[in-house]
Amino acid sequence: MALERTDGDTSGAQRLPEAESKAVPGGRPGVVAAAVYQDGRRLRDIEVEEAGEWRNRENVVIWIGLHEPDPALLREVQREFDLHDLAIEDAGKAHQRPKLEIYGDAIFVVARTAHMVGDEIAFGETHLFVGRGYIISVRHGASTSYMAVRQRCESSPAALAHGENYILYSILDFIVDNYMPVVEAIHGEVEELEDRLLRSRLDKTDIERLYKLRRNLLRLRTAVVPLVDVCRRHEHLELPGMDAAMQPLFRDVTDHVRRVQEDIDALREVLAFTFEASLMIGQSEQTEISRKLASWAAILAVPTAIAGIYGMNFNEMPELRFRYGYFVVLAVIFVLCATLYRLFRRARWL
Repeated sequence: MALERTDGDTSGAQRLPEAESKAVPGGRPGVVAAAVYQDGRRLRDIEVEEAGEWRNRENVVIWIGLHEPDPALLREVQREFDLHDLAIEDAGKAHQRPKLEIYGDAIFVVARTAHMVGDEIAFGETHLFVGRGYIISVRHGASTSYMAVRQRCESSPAALAHGENYILYSILDFIVDNYMPVVEAIHGEVEELEDRLLRSRLDKTDIERLYKLRRNLLRLRTAVVPLVDVCRRHEHLELPGMDAAMQPLFRDVTDHVRRVQEDIDALREVLAFTFEASLMIGQSEQTEISRKLASWAAILAVPTAIAGIYGMNFNEMPELRFRYGYFVVLAVIFVLCATLYRLFRRARWL
């Protein structure tokens, strides 16, 4: 069966989700959506406490989406799907490192999400429980809703018939695609800083922004790089329940993550070069100013030295009683100063 790649909807990546309903119709806080699918088609919405009844049915997959659930809801989900205590403990807390862990016949995936909010990157987390016949997503913090992913999957029953593996791929692909608007936004700012550097010197505000961009890229890289290994492991069949038909799709996601990583590394290098170029330009300007000051100081030292000698008030001084001595001394001062000025101009110090 041919599978289609789901292109992530990045239209919502530039903003945080609006106040989102956290309950399925019937309404339980923390539950965004909970539905059961058979052969790729949606049968019905379910309550979390009904999930155990559907879990082991043939060709059935349960897809539950949670948003910042409370501990009681997580414990109920754990009971319905026999989830591991450590995975539940991690899912209840944000600030987890992206990873993939195997617990028996189920896997637990952590991925970081990123969105631009103004000039800063807002990070969130998605925790995914994947096992035979079910997938549970738990979102924390800044994250675009996965309702768009659910709608695209439901519009392609043939692909959704591959069950939890295809849903997992769709969510990871959506997360990775939403990195791109962040990278593009930073890339635009980096180019603007480069152009400004070429036109004139960077001011204090530009330097501060450059530092913040490097910090944001470092944080984004910390979120992206571990995801490369997570996606790469899905290319192989040693994971529980992995479908061989899904390997090309997960390989495609891995390629996208690596491309994002390469773009981040390239931007960090450009920012480093921009910072170094700014320092070099500043040092060059300071050196040029120092040369000018030194040149004028040397020129002014000539009349200062001569005037100092003749101001010592000795009785016997050269040309002291010479009628044209004053004019001769002025002429000597002028010739020496002019000679020094010409030499410094030739050396491009002035």
